[in-house]
Amino acid sequence: MRIQINHETVYRYAEPASYAIQALRLKPQDSAHQTVLGWKIQVPSFASVTETRDVYGNVLQMLYVEKPHEEIAIRVSGEVETIDRSGVVSTFEPFTPRFYLRRTALTEADEAIVELAEGARAGSDRSPLDVSHRLMDAVRDVLDYRIGSTDAATTAPEALAQGSGVCQDHAHVFIAAARHLGIPARYVSGYLWIDTNLEHEAGHAWAEAHIDGLGWVGFDVANRICPTAAYVRVASGLDYLEAAPVRGLRRGGGQETLEVRLKIGESAAQQ
Repeated sequence: MRIQINHETVYRYAEPASYAIQALRLKPQDSAHQTVLGWKIQVPSFASVTETRDVYGNVLQMLYVEKPHEEIAIRVSGEVETIDRSGVVSTFEPFTPRFYLRRTALTEADEAIVELAEGARAGSDRSPLDVSHRLMDAVRDVLDYRIGSTDAATTAPEALAQGSGVCQDHAHVFIAAARHLGIPARYVSGYLWIDTNLEHEAGHAWAEAHIDGLGWVGFDVANRICPTAAYVRVASGLDYLEAAPVRGLRRGGGQETLEVRLKIGESAAQQ
């Protein structure tokens, strides 16, 4: 299918900021399951942008503002053609799968996550693929989807303890549990097409686990499915901090407000 994406992120400050730097991971790449037909990023005229690749192979654009400003608006638009590969991913891989057994501050496995992981394994046929599917359901069973109950700094144990979160938290808990079981797992950011008339509050996130014989396979815990043609994959890393669409620092500015507008629909070319 062809997916059209329009994504706007606007930062506003109560007083002028003198300097800002932002890391943007907003640009998808061609792979066996998606082809980027067109992609454009717009930033303020007073900002400069460089483009490179990060250590994971993600497209990394660095935005710099070196003069007083009270707002930064970042707008991306593009079209991606996707195919359904039952969640199996084929991408450039700079690291061996074992690298993704590393724990991070956001994906530590406490006693509750260990118990959840072991329970999923006990109910499976012990193959990594079946364990991962059962783990996806186990995490979703105990972690309700609730916007506003967590933030970007919430850890996997914290989200599990309160029993609610968003797709970021579902991915983190899955990743922490999978790594405990010896299954390499990583965090993925991207977009999910649901309804042509729906305006989203943010992009989407899911996890990928490395399965011997298949390679990397996606698991969207929030929706209990492996990614389909409705998904556009953008970036990956050990956790949210390494695959976040926008992260940055600024000097001054006082209180900050953030506004995100995101529309995802089928391209008019296929309707």
